[in-house]
Amino acid sequence: MKRNEFFYNLPQELIAQHPADPRDSSRLLVLDRETGEMQHKTFRDITEFFRPGDCLILNNTKVLPARMYGVRDDTGAVVEFLLLNQKSYDTWEVITGPGKKAREGHKFTFGNGELTAEVIEVLPDGNRIAKFGFEGNFFDVIDRIGEMPLPHYITEKLEDKERYQTVYAKENGSAAAPTAGLHFTPELLKKIEDSGVGIGYVTLHVGLGTFRPVKAENIEDHHMHSEHYYLPAETADLINRTKANGGRVFAVGTTCTRTLESVATYKGKIVGDEGWTSIFIYPGYEFKCIDCLITNFHLPESTLIMLVSAFSGYENTMNAYKTAVDMRYRFFSFGDAMLILKK
Repeated sequence: MKRNEFFYNLPQELIAQHPADPRDSSRLLVLDRETGEMQHKTFRDITEFFRPGDCLILNNTKVLPARMYGVRDDTGAVVEFLLLNQKSYDTWEVITGPGKKAREGHKFTFGNGELTAEVIEVLPDGNRIAKFGFEGNFFDVIDRIGEMPLPHYITEKLEDKERYQTVYAKENGSAAAPTAGLHFTPELLKKIEDSGVGIGYVTLHVGLGTFRPVKAENIEDHHMHSEHYYLPAETADLINRTKANGGRVFAVGTTCTRTLESVATYKGKIVGDEGWTSIFIYPGYEFKCIDCLITNFHLPESTLIMLVSAFSGYENTMNAYKTAVDMRYRFFSFGDAMLILKK
């Protein structure tokens, strides 16, 4: 398929700059993946679409306030650091800007001296390996001095950085939020669980490759980024019990979907597993695990809209997006949601 087949026109004013308040007051477009029929609801109405014996799988990754501004010790130049991947206790792969001011051997100080860094390697792709110095817990220090790495299309300041975390975020390491989960509240999750739905968790740390545009004209030629995932044995057991008893697996977000479908593809079944995935899901892919998908509205020509199109069908997906634009849904990370349903 061609990249431009996944383009749609989106007015700038429909790109959400702030999250809904309360979280579950966002709108919900419900799409029947078989018929293409649509319903329009509020997110808290999602409880209507579960049945006892279903399960809901959530990604509990926690976004790091990974953007920091340091001062180079010898020149006083201000340089931005963006944490990507933790290599060891005190060593990270980072993006720096401007890169020419962060060469091998350069040293930096952040905050009031709470954190220092030295660039110890420049990678072929331009990223850096930095060794940090600090006292106490690294993540506590980052929490005090770092900023949330909001996507480029969110141009307004986020006053409460917890609004870019899910209420169940637990495992540090993500460069972006699994945004389909931002709509859930503790009360809504309890209501779902009390209705007889099992709730399980996976961890997939979202990389900045999520926002990397598809440049290849033929989407099959796109090189997918790699992300680290962890599927606990207890979550695998929940999914297998659900399937065996005729229940449906609801995946919250494309990150959760990538985790479950990666394990099902690599292992041939759902089992506890940990590793890296570069799975690229686009139309033609046969889903092996999930039955229903809760997701936000994604960027035109992105790998995420391609995944959704693989799940609900290309025509159904593009019709749903056109309807969402016409009905002035809010788009992207802080926007409204879509439930793609298998009845």
